Amino acid sequence: MKIIESKYVNFREVGTIKTLVVVGHPQLADSGTQQFLKVAAELPLVTWHPVSEPVAIEQEQQLLQQADRIILQFPLYWYSAPALLKNWLDQVLTRQFAYPAAGGNLVGKSLGIVVTLGSPARQFKAGGDEQFTISELMAPFQALANKLKMNYLPTFVVDQFGYQSETEKAKLLIDYQRYLTQAPLGHFKAKSDWLIEQLRLQLAVAPAEQQQQLNLILTQLQSNQDELDDLQANLKLVQDMEDD
Repeated sequence: MKIIESKYVNFREVGTIKTLVVVGHPQLADSGTQQFLKVAAELPLVTWHPVSEPVAIEQEQQLLQQADRIILQFPLYWYSAPALLKNWLDQVLTRQFAYPAAGGNLVGKSLGIVVTLGSPARQFKAGGDEQFTISELMAPFQALANKLKMNYLPTFVVDQFGYQSETEKAKLLIDYQRYLTQAPLGHFKAKSDWLIEQLRLQLAVAPAEQQQQLNLILTQLQSNQDELDDLQANLKLVQDMEDD
């Protein structure tokens, strides 16, 4: 099993979700943000796939068919994706391939968006400098997912990577890996289960001096999870009694 080499704590994914990360960045090699994310994405069942031209349409479609979760990853260019990615979408998502009434090859798959920002994320709101939220700006991709009967995931925002502290980058790495591999997203229990599993894997290969600390964290997470399970069971019992 591959372990990411970096100065940050990294986790490994052992789930069954096959994720395709379609990277649309015109200056990919010069982007420190993308190189960081590329290392974070070096996980089993995750394919990092930069967009290139000319587009080999049949090969691209085959990659999409093989994936369960498709991530479109790009820097925000004038409130949308760069032309490189837009051109890729226009060529690859043909009617015969993607439309539910025709090929329907993407029906039931998940579509996620990873967008990197040059301006602070706090400015993207009503009354802020940018006036519109990131969710509003990403609405065309949500419409695309709806048209193709895909499951649309919450947008993952990378907020000014170059200004982030080492602690913030470490958190970004873990959150990004969860976005690529955790199923389902948006549920606290799923997040807790994912972290517990990754800590168990990390514990198996950690140096002796780190094992005690990891064990303490793992024990606390498991205790919190047990309390959450008990609370949910009690709530269900109350609901069942009210329904009787």
